[in-house]
Amino acid sequence: MKTITGGICAVKGIRANGIKQGKNGLAIMVADARELETAGVFTRNKVIAAPLIVTKSYLEKGNLKAIIANSGCANAFTGEKGIIDAKWMAEILSKKLNCKPYDIGVASTGVIGRNLDRAWIGGHLDEVYNQLSDTEESARAAARAIMTTDLSMKEIAIELDNGVRIGGIAKGSGMIEPNMGTMLAFIFTDAALSKVTLDACLRKAVDKSFNMLVVDGDTSTNDMALLTATGFNECEEDVFQEGLDHVCISLAKMIAKDGEGASRLIEVRVTGAKSAKDARKAAKAIVRSPLVKTAIFGKDPNWGRVVAAAGYSGADIDQDKISLKFSDTKNEVVLVDSGKIVEGKLDELKGIMESKEIIIEVDIGIGNFGAIAWGCDLTYDYIKINAMYTT
Repeated sequence: MKTITGGICAVKGIRANGIKQGKNGLAIMVADARELETAGVFTRNKVIAAPLIVTKSYLEKGNLKAIIANSGCANAFTGEKGIIDAKWMAEILSKKLNCKPYDIGVASTGVIGRNLDRAWIGGHLDEVYNQLSDTEESARAAARAIMTTDLSMKEIAIELDNGVRIGGIAKGSGMIEPNMGTMLAFIFTDAALSKVTLDACLRKAVDKSFNMLVVDGDTSTNDMALLTATGFNECEEDVFQEGLDHVCISLAKMIAKDGEGASRLIEVRVTGAKSAKDARKAAKAIVRSPLVKTAIFGKDPNWGRVVAAAGYSGADIDQDKISLKFSDTKNEVVLVDSGKIVEGKLDELKGIMESKEIIIEVDIGIGNFGAIAWGCDLTYDYIKINAMYTT
């Protein structure tokens, strides 16, 4: 596979556009498909935002021809009015496209407990809709429109060796983990795959990407990942899965790198676990730990926090068999070898801690399973951002 330009609009059949004004944004994505198929994965929070309730019910009826998404208001914990407002969003776009409201997916992100600003959304609908196109600029406009506290736009497009393309955009910076976070991901492909296959592929990709992502340990009410296939090109399932995994992992790492207030990306690689579940537990416990995250921020070589987090993770651990290594993109230092501390390595570790990307490798040493998780450091700016979020 190779990375290409164009974002979601690199995919045949996709048009998009968006607008961002202050905290408010509006994005529209339309699929002009040969054989349309759509799959979705949603938050596991028991408090579910109205757009998710509506989109899940529409997806059960069939497939989504288009998606309309707003930023600035989550439309979550808004009761029956929230449901009515979410359906209204679908209705106003369906009239433009001359289709049924249940052909439209709806997504929102922003402050919980506030009603949708219909006047702003309705007032900018024509501006966004009338300039829908398949250009790289339009894809970027849609990616910008869904940003909230994000500092960077998140998009990727790839072309597989067989010519099939997969493109995705995402937003996410805080309220991330577990099992997705305040994140929206809209992924498109021109592959021809059944709805059942698309759903299975998406769940596998999400499980090893967005579900292995931690910024702050909070689970949002609005998490959504939608995958739409326009059906122009045949593709074998395993080939598509590899490409989709790459797209989702790339977007997940972008979210981790852009975590609220973050200054460093953390990647935790766990090997030697008794089970895949244990490997995931250990990896996420380490990347979730406030003590590990603050040590990374402060460039403090306090590696003991890592083995402590692995120990309380719930994974089966034998402390006499653990090995620990820190690295950046160029250098590495072994700190623990099969339960034994390797002395005289703190200066090397301090050098690695200066890097903007820290890789922590833990070999549990009792099995054959592994997992990778991503996160970021915990900084003063995270507190500032979330202490003044609604002001």
